[in-house]
Amino acid sequence: EINAQKSETLNKIDIGYVVEGTVKNLTEYGAFVDIGGIDGLLHVTDMSWGRLHHPADMFKVGDHVQAKVLKLDREKEKVSLGYKQLLPDPWSTVIEMYPVNSKVKGKISSVTEYGIFVELEPGVEGLVHVSEISWSKRSASPKRLYNKGDEVEVQVLGVDTEEKRISLGMKQLQENPWDSIASRYPIGTKIRGKVRNITDFGAFVEVEDGIDGLVHVSDITWAKKLKHPKELLKKDQEVEAVVTNIDSHGQRLS
Repeated sequence: EINAQKSETLNKIDIGYVVEGTVKNLTEYGAFVDIGGIDGLLHVTDMSWGRLHHPADMFKVGDHVQAKVLKLDREKEKVSLGYKQLLPDPWSTVIEMYPVNSKVKGKISSVTEYGIFVELEPGVEGLVHVSEISWSKRSASPKRLYNKGDEVEVQVLGVDTEEKRISLGMKQLQENPWDSIASRYPIGTKIRGKVRNITDFGAFVEVEDGIDGLVHVSDITWAKKLKHPKELLKKDQEVEAVVTNIDSHGQRLS
């Protein structure tokens, strides 16, 4: 009886057809749906446009579902089904919904060393690259600053519908300290700061969080010609220095 039902089903369906069936069992990677004597596989990636961790988050055994036939091999009696294909693809309206420079709110879906993924709506995620989180060059690892589920405000920097990528920024919503540096530290200002880094050509001194100034090796002392800055300075040493030049556009301070 099942064989008769199976051949009848295989004869009357084709790729692109919408079929009805019942969820028979769930695995890590999908759901098997009985569409009439034959089980079609509804893969987890074809269930939702959004991020789905497990098929059981969407379906349970016994659920009645409609699905689209994506692949069909009559000889091997294999049917691949899709559920999200019956729903509009959110990426088709992304350009209208998220124009470049617009400010939007979203939920953090995952945090990596290189940035933060923010879900703007189910199925649409954008990446805030680590360099776009803060104006500070030394911003801590994103994992120490943000958690999955946090709600954040971001600015849209770029949209690529083909690759399904959205670039987002957070620092664009904060004041850039370099814009006001000339008024806060006019040339001639004396500052105290820590030596953050020493190179062959000079030492970088922290003026404030995220802003370092370079003391060139030739500007360290009048007393003698230094071969290397480390003859006189060491990392984390507190020093006094004078601002001699500001390039706020190039984000450089001498």
